[in-house]
Amino acid sequence: MAHTITDSCVACGACLPECPVESIKEGDPIYIIDAETCIDCGACVSACPSEAIVAG
Repeated sequence: MAHTITDSCVACGACLPECPVESIKEGDPIYIIDAETCIDCGACVSACPSEAIVAG
């Protein structure tokens, strides 16, 4: 199951370079994770300073 980004996202971009399959995109106003391409590796979770990324 893909990870998701909650409303706690501060759109800092720290998660972007951590995603090996480039599933994270800039949204408005927060970042989003494409559930179709997310491989559920969790690399983005530890990179998020606001703990806004959770298991879907």
